[in-house]
Amino acid sequence: MDAKQGRKKKRDYSFGEKITTLRRQAKLTQRGLAGMLGVTDKAVSRWENGTAKPTTQTMRKLAEVFHMSLDELMAAKEVPGGKKISKIVLTGGPCAGKTTALSWIKNELSKRGYCVLIVPETATELITGGVAPWTCDTNLRYQQYQMRLQLEKERIFEQAAQYMKENRILIICDRGAIDNRAYMDDLEFSTVLRGIGRNEVELRDTYDAVFHLVTAANGAVEAYTTANNQARRETVEEAVHIDEKLIAAWTGHPHLRIIDNSTPFEEKLHRVVTEILSFLGEPEPMEIERKFLIRYPDLNWLEQQENCERVEILQTYLYSQENEEVRVRQRGSNGHFVYYETKKKEAGGAKRIEIEQRLSYEEYLARLMYADNDRRPIRKARYCLTWDSQYFEIDVYPFWEDRAILEVELYNEEQEIRLPENIQVIREVTGETAYRNSSLSRKIPMEELPDQ
Repeated sequence: MDAKQGRKKKRDYSFGEKITTLRRQAKLTQRGLAGMLGVTDKAVSRWENGTAKPTTQTMRKLAEVFHMSLDELMAAKEVPGGKKISKIVLTGGPCAGKTTALSWIKNELSKRGYCVLIVPETATELITGGVAPWTCDTNLRYQQYQMRLQLEKERIFEQAAQYMKENRILIICDRGAIDNRAYMDDLEFSTVLRGIGRNEVELRDTYDAVFHLVTAANGAVEAYTTANNQARRETVEEAVHIDEKLIAAWTGHPHLRIIDNSTPFEEKLHRVVTEILSFLGEPEPMEIERKFLIRYPDLNWLEQQENCERVEILQTYLYSQENEEVRVRQRGSNGHFVYYETKKKEAGGAKRIEIEQRLSYEEYLARLMYADNDRRPIRKARYCLTWDSQYFEIDVYPFWEDRAILEVELYNEEQEIRLPENIQVIREVTGETAYRNSSLSRKIPMEELPDQ
């Protein structure tokens, strides 16, 4: 072997592992990172498997993408592993109780061993500092400033979390990037997205979960005030309108929870803490869900609702152990998708233990190699609908022309369900295995399923 061949075979595994870890933590695919750098996804693959390194110019771009110095990146110091970093959004209409809720959440999670990081509300920082929609020449320019600052702050908090000594870290964004959509028209929003090089699905679903506190102006009007926030100017009517716009903006997220004012304020705070603990799997990652067989819905009516979002889903089941269900899912719209792996186990009644993780596109393709050949992939259109402060998912399947499935997730099994109008329920099918996606994927005739 000559010297040149020897040099070709030498691989820098430590640098490749670092790039892979940083990319995954940034929730980027190889293709996505390549697009940001102006290189091919094959080039990124070679960096990660250690067969090549970026040019100096590309290294500078990489450092910018991962928000670190060039020296830090080139040092190839191993990124701490074994961490669980979750990023959630706490949002809501004006005077919804976010400030108090943040205090409660941080106190409760800290007691349970979490390091809680809070990304401050960007709009309040800008407006109280003098940068506001009414001080900028256009609303679009203000929204561009706010979006850029919001994303930069989140990146800094995520980068800091990676190097903290704690292994369980919760990043809470006091409002997320999609909140901005409630204050823009469609043209302004699409312009902002183009400016940051992102699409709506990617921007919305980069957060692991979203918790919306309904404004006091809707259901607790006696508690509504503008006195405790310098940036708040809305009347009661304006606050309700903004609240509805915010919910509509987040509708379509796979884990959106809406906390209304149906209980006293302290109980409202208990509910949001309970929802966050449930999401984090404290004490167990439990899913409480009720399911209804419904007549085929009026799709035109659904699509006309401001608070409804159509999502395309392709779901594939993998080989799994007995009493366990493992699936991978492609989820998105308009050609933009995100990918998940979900594991479920029975826990009795309407409860199931659920563990879900985000996948890169490459990881998703790798999982498909273990697809269960006795099951067909399930393709469906999911209509995510917020109605009367509840979040419904209506699944429409290509093999049914007369029926569909409606699901709603609950914070406890006694929670009241207020079904949307124009939805005709045939019957509840919670707990009936025949109507689970895992059963519908079995290669059996669909007409064998009962509808009464």
